[in-house]
Amino acid sequence: MPKDSGIGASPKRREDIRFLTGVGNYTDDINRPGQAYMHVLRSDMAHARIKNIDTSAAMAMSGVIHIFTGDDFEAIGGIPCGWQVTDRFGEAMKEPKHPVLAHGKVRHVGDPICAIVAETLAEARDAAEAIELDLEELPAVVNMAAALESGSATVHDELGDNLCYDWGFVEENKEAVDEAIKNAAHVTTVELINNRLVPNPMETRVAIGEYDRAGDMSTLYTTSQNPHVIRLLMGAFVLGIPEHKLRVVAPDVGGGFGSKIYHYAEEALCTFAAKTLKRPVKWVSTRTEAFMSDAHARDHVTKIELALDADNNFTAVRTNTLANMGAYLSTFAPSIPTWLHGTLMAGNYKTPLVYVNVRAVFTNTVPVDAYRGAGRPEATYQLERVIDKAARELGVDPFELRRQNFVTEFPYQTPVAVEYDSGDFNRLVDKLEASADFGGFAARRAESEKKGLLRGLGVNCFIEACGIAPSNLVGQLGARAGLYESATVRVNATGGIVVMTGSHSHGQGHETVFPQVISEMIGIDESMVEIVHGDTANTPMGMGTYGSRSIAVGGPAMVRATEKIINKAKKIAAHLMEAAETDVELKDGAFSVAGTDKSVAWGDVTLAAYVPHNYPLEDIEPGLEETAFYDPANFTYPAGAYACEVEVDPETGKVTIAKFTTADDFGNVVNPMIVEGQVHGGLTQGIGQALMENAAYDENGQLLSASYMDYAMPRAADVPNFTVDHSNGTPCTHNPLGVKGCGEAGAIGSTPTVVNAVIDALQSGGHKVDHVDMPVSPSRVWAAMQG
Repeated sequence: MPKDSGIGASPKRREDIRFLTGVGNYTDDINRPGQAYMHVLRSDMAHARIKNIDTSAAMAMSGVIHIFTGDDFEAIGGIPCGWQVTDRFGEAMKEPKHPVLAHGKVRHVGDPICAIVAETLAEARDAAEAIELDLEELPAVVNMAAALESGSATVHDELGDNLCYDWGFVEENKEAVDEAIKNAAHVTTVELINNRLVPNPMETRVAIGEYDRAGDMSTLYTTSQNPHVIRLLMGAFVLGIPEHKLRVVAPDVGGGFGSKIYHYAEEALCTFAAKTLKRPVKWVSTRTEAFMSDAHARDHVTKIELALDADNNFTAVRTNTLANMGAYLSTFAPSIPTWLHGTLMAGNYKTPLVYVNVRAVFTNTVPVDAYRGAGRPEATYQLERVIDKAARELGVDPFELRRQNFVTEFPYQTPVAVEYDSGDFNRLVDKLEASADFGGFAARRAESEKKGLLRGLGVNCFIEACGIAPSNLVGQLGARAGLYESATVRVNATGGIVVMTGSHSHGQGHETVFPQVISEMIGIDESMVEIVHGDTANTPMGMGTYGSRSIAVGGPAMVRATEKIINKAKKIAAHLMEAAETDVELKDGAFSVAGTDKSVAWGDVTLAAYVPHNYPLEDIEPGLEETAFYDPANFTYPAGAYACEVEVDPETGKVTIAKFTTADDFGNVVNPMIVEGQVHGGLTQGIGQALMENAAYDENGQLLSASYMDYAMPRAADVPNFTVDHSNGTPCTHNPLGVKGCGEAGAIGSTPTVVNAVIDALQSGGHKVDHVDMPVSPSRVWAAMQG
């Protein structure tokens, strides 16, 4: 029988009631007394020198309060980067200034030039049209290879060229990898593209700045995945506001997928403007602004080589990647193609030698940063495409080639630094083969052929490192922040609990899942536990939510704080029952003395904590409130085996996904329903990248896909009913819940599975096609079939 409460149960998401009934509290729902409105004038050129900005006519227009330009921020810090990468030669990456408002030059279409504050948004927009800009257009640098050529225009003149860093990992393996590939019995090579994506969460970004003159206190309301980090970055490094004088509030947030991790210019603009003008200032992004100002994702060009011996054992992997940084370094951008990418190039396999080279390039495009999976999808796509191609070249079953090379003993130290603590990849494949009905594929292919369609089966295995950790290690690798998580557990006198967490929910279901953990530990109803997050004024310093870290890093912080609560409560209970503390047990919401019929209810103990009549105050302080921080000792390593069946119309090249099956290892699962939803969402986003989505620029740096008219997002009709399974988990060995992250898995495992299926379909139709770049659109498939 399935559980109805606690860990392993699937209660409905309690937060959905307010979302579905329209009473959620999003940033755009907030309006402060005396509020003014901001509109941002953005560059329509990708690269230009700012010769003059004349705001005089605009300032004279009705309702205009103030117009800010780059001159107002010249003496203020630029937007900081949160990760420094050291290149293969021991040199720090090039880190140009990222101004709040463009100063001297504009460097991408959408670069903010002026911020107009007016009584109404319409007046601010009207004034923007009256601003006279004298811009000298410069050659735009868009193509990464061209950007590295001698004589190319430079995005940042002071850097001398467009190379941010040339990173090698593991550098001491390079010669051995080169030798292994030179002497291999077989080498498979694939050149591929991880296409640029626009994250497109349902809610666009919003910022509201407010200033309290009485207390010299600034408040920022913002759509952020990590308000404490925004407070640190913006306060300390941009505006120079002490943290105790800056409050950051991130209320309900309508999706993020990574795009709302970062500190953006508009947050600093609203905060600065509010203090300067002594009144609240609000900015709401339009969807087109989001396309031009939210951090984009992926955008890698890679050559990967896989070496095998005569028995088809993997002997070496070598990759060379160009990674687009865009015009500036976004908050965590340098870490994505390096430490979050290179460390996953071993995959599920016991390949003894791996070398990863990444050259990060500045271009006149929107900055690129983390997006669901962040480096892990890029690595998995490379590895799983080259393995699939190798299986075809060798004439072996693609799953059997993978099985032969699986890691089977744990813990396993990879050649790329990380150590996998647990897993069972063969068991996942066994589960997948049964769930996906591989035995019936031939009959399904025959039915498709009767309809004039080509049917293909694609497979993929992956492993992910998530819940990034530990702080001391990532600090050595260049992280400029800790990666712990925190929780304060406050028990009220009548037994109800408030958990204040540094994790932030923007769709993950924290308000449902976190109470399940507390309920399991104490034995009380989940309704007695309230979750508070998103406000730096009443939550402990935490790192927010991204990288599948909420339950794997935030969860153990809650567990530790709750353990402290239970230990103190046991002392009080022992005094109430006149028993030894070591004999007191907690079960089903009551304390009892082992071997006796003495017991006292949870509520009686919590009341006694605040009405201390029956225990010595010199030994036990009143109250029940504890804080804990958790800094993980290692990543968690969820893994999966995926299968996809597609039908390809040879007349048009259209690809239809007919069937998609997954088998995932997420360790112990707290709420199976929510995990299933997370997988569904990730699969849909991965399918979007594989078949539809592409942020395209022309040679002048103009974004050709700046709206939903030109950027194709997956809809319900584009995906099948998924068959997902997570019943074969191997518990994580180093966190108290045994959990592994689940939020990114679908997006990591889906893209190579879909592309492998398309290649299989084309091969079944006699087409000599071994690769089609994403997005695998009808035009690209049709062109590939024509040779």
